[in-house]
Amino acid sequence: MTQNSGPVHDETNPDPANTPGLEAGGGVAPGSTPPDAPQTSGLSDSEPRTSNRFPPTGIALIIGLIILVLLFVAAAVAIVVQMA
Repeated sequence: MTQNSGPVHDETNPDPANTPGLEAGGGVAPGSTPPDAPQTSGLSDSEPRTSNRFPPTGIALIIGLIILVLLFVAAAVAIVVQMA
């Protein structure tokens, strides 16, 4: 069995002691560019295309609201006619 004397560093995770430009504590001097680090960009999987159509439930909701408004208008007209 072998023992490691410290953490193992590779190219994607450089040894901070040997990285130029780092100050004590791991910071960088003003105007200095930090060391290159691996990053993840973009999506891991393609997203499904969204539909540009209006959903049927939205159409049903609008029709229901129109009917409700018409009922309130009819009730208001009936009340005004009774008062006259």
